[in-house]
Amino acid sequence: MEVIKITPLLRENVKAFFEAHWGSPQMVISSGVYNCSDLDGFAVLNKYGEIIGLITYIVSGHECEIISLDSIDEGKGIGTLLVQEVEVLAKREGCLTLNLITTNDNLNALKFWQKRGFTLSQVLCNAVEKARKIKPSIPMIGFEGIPIRDELLLVKKIN
Repeated sequence: MEVIKITPLLRENVKAFFEAHWGSPQMVISSGVYNCSDLDGFAVLNKYGEIIGLITYIVSGHECEIISLDSIDEGKGIGTLLVQEVEVLAKREGCLTLNLITTNDNLNALKFWQKRGFTLSQVLCNAVEKARKIKPSIPMIGFEGIPIRDELLLVKKIN
């Protein structure tokens, strides 16, 4: 698998990917409102040039925040490869921490991130309710019927 940096030529494919998988490239979380198709990131393409993995991030000061991570083929190492690529970039940029936010219902994400050295740093109670005021399409019920209410901040220190 080859990881490539998102370039201007790939932007339309990135936008189409977010629209197909998330309904829109807009991400609303407590750290901000983002158009993920405009963010820096990396992608993994299949042999047909289609995106099968995508990660976006923002570097600010000594922090790198992962805004989105998607893998079409779970369990094949695509997500891990993309996270490692961002971690290398964050270290090169002088970041001290790698941060991300997920929601309380996303148990698979919690497992994924903790296995890769991230720790739960903060629970932002009812943060999703605030996000719904900006993006009403955020569902009320998430994975396995769990109500989506809270955001969870996970952090990894970069050596």
